[in-house]
Amino acid sequence: MPADKLLYSLLPVLALPALLGSCAIGAYFSPVTAFERSVNGMYEGEGNGITGRVPYRLTLTVQEQAQRANAVLVNLESRKTYTGSGKFTRTTTGGQLDLNFFEDGNKFRAAIHADLTPETISGQLRTVLLGRELLPYNITFKKVSSGP
Repeated sequence: MPADKLLYSLLPVLALPALLGSCAIGAYFSPVTAFERSVNGMYEGEGNGITGRVPYRLTLTVQEQAQRANAVLVNLESRKTYTGSGKFTRTTTGGQLDLNFFEDGNKFRAAIHADLTPETISGQLRTVLLGRELLPYNITFKKVSSGP
């Protein structure tokens, strides 16, 4: 086979990586939305309730499309840690969180019902006694660092 015919027959094969590469770049979507980048991260603040003031740290991850949120709540006074998950609802000013927190993975200990903006979380944390949400604390958290 002459060299020029060989080159023409190989041309589609040689062009394939360039064509596929441009398709892959054009089809790339970030796994994290701009809103998620703005709200995911660490928040610190306090809860004020019947037993007084309690300092907290909350690490939050929101999945906007799935309408879910995951969090880790640390009571900075007792050093207890709780893992939480629940519902996230997008609003015009940010979002709304409804999270349930568990100790040791299976002991329901608290619930947070709060409004979320890129810089603050405010609402109520209710501790759980005998399986019921009781003892409300008004919470206000400010963002101290962004998520990964």
